[in-house]
Amino acid sequence: MLKIRLRRMGAKKAPFYRIVVADSRAPRNGAFVEEIGYYNPIKEPVELKIDNEKAREWMKNGAQPTDTVRSLLRKSGAID
Repeated sequence: MLKIRLRRMGAKKAPFYRIVVADSRAPRNGAFVEEIGYYNPIKEPVELKIDNEKAREWMKNGAQPTDTVRSLLRKSGAID
């Protein structure tokens, strides 16, 4: 099963996340299929960029977003 989830990047105590489509069995920072955006919670205001078309396409093909990613997709307008 494919998941749309966050992949942690950045330094210690300074997280930066990439939003990726990955197999649910892969480790958090392991192999992924495609990167569809990024999220930087440290910057003020919060920096969020998601390719909404790719996100919709992956969800149409059966990828399930995690709860956190679902809320980010709502903020970006990919889902209502």
